[in-house]
Amino acid sequence: MTKFGTVYKKGGKKALLCGSGELGKEVAIELQRLGIQVIALDKYENAPAMQVAHKSYVLSMLDGARLAEIIAEEKPDYIIPEVEAIATSTLVELEKEGYNVIPTARATFLTMNREGIRRLAAEELGLKTSPYRFAATKEGYLEAVKQIGIPCVVKPIMSSSGHGQSVIKSEADIEKAWTIAQEGGRAGAGKVIVEGFVDFDYEITLLTVRHKDGTSFLPPIGHWQKDGDYQESWQPQPMNNGALEKAQEFAKKITDALGGRGIFGVELFVKGDEVIFSEVSPRPHDTGMVTMISQDLSEFALHVRAILGLPIPNIAFHGPSASKAVVVRGDSENVTFEGLDEALALPDTSIRIFGKPDVHDHRRMAVLLARGASVEEAREKVNQMYGKLKIEI
Repeated sequence: MTKFGTVYKKGGKKALLCGSGELGKEVAIELQRLGIQVIALDKYENAPAMQVAHKSYVLSMLDGARLAEIIAEEKPDYIIPEVEAIATSTLVELEKEGYNVIPTARATFLTMNREGIRRLAAEELGLKTSPYRFAATKEGYLEAVKQIGIPCVVKPIMSSSGHGQSVIKSEADIEKAWTIAQEGGRAGAGKVIVEGFVDFDYEITLLTVRHKDGTSFLPPIGHWQKDGDYQESWQPQPMNNGALEKAQEFAKKITDALGGRGIFGVELFVKGDEVIFSEVSPRPHDTGMVTMISQDLSEFALHVRAILGLPIPNIAFHGPSASKAVVVRGDSENVTFEGLDEALALPDTSIRIFGKPDVHDHRRMAVLLARGASVEEAREKVNQMYGKLKIEI
């Protein structure tokens, strides 16, 4: 029988979030609903999850020594990574000492690095992927582009949300793509992956939950990106049975190999009945924010239940839904949202404003959510909501 104590009291449980963005904020809220003390870490003050946590620290998650100091001081029951740039080797050592890293330190180590997860998927598990080459030097990069061919995509092996990613469409783009990758990596300059284009009809995120009673799959989420960063997502993405079964097979293979409990965002390309593995995140996925309106248990609630060893007997799907990211462009430490009353006048809609303290260049600051009689209607609603918002910086 699972038993939790009281926050701040002997027997109370602690969760430490390594990363405190908008996804971490929702995880923190779900943890607190079940009486778990939350400690939020991030590289800047007043990050979204810090605003709702019991306690917070500011540090670089790449500073393994400082991370280990905080963990030794706080002695959390659960260490929950939420960002890519993290001292994964430190987490491996802490797990050996008996700390519970979610889902596992090995899963975090492999998935925080595109090379680790790609080699696991393609070379160990035999999952179909796009053609790829890794390069640690400029010379190796030029050779990789030559082998893969143009057009191709270049990404740092450690990045997310499109940071450092670009497309080479002609030889004129080669130099620029290298520079972008070196400047955009979460851990600084370093190794890159060069990927060949794949022919696909659509791409999905298949949220996969490993919990105490087995593995559960959520309805597939469709999405579109701009410069590698998600702009809209919708659920469910229509798929034929053959493709859906293959997608679930891929997702189970990769998540079983990673192990542990929690939610995984498995990204896949689909062409007819054919499925191609792209990436996997061992935590809630940005495209999965749509589940905050599409389901009774969001991806964040499911993640927390799985982490805590609580049952997930069913997941009620409320109907076709969509999300739209609100990306603010400019330079400001005081972003103002207007028109919320007009946007929320549409039925079956919701807004989450993340509370990020500033924006420089561009930053995802909120998400719009809607349900409809169809995916098309839900997507139309979030775009109508977007049109009613007024943002001042």
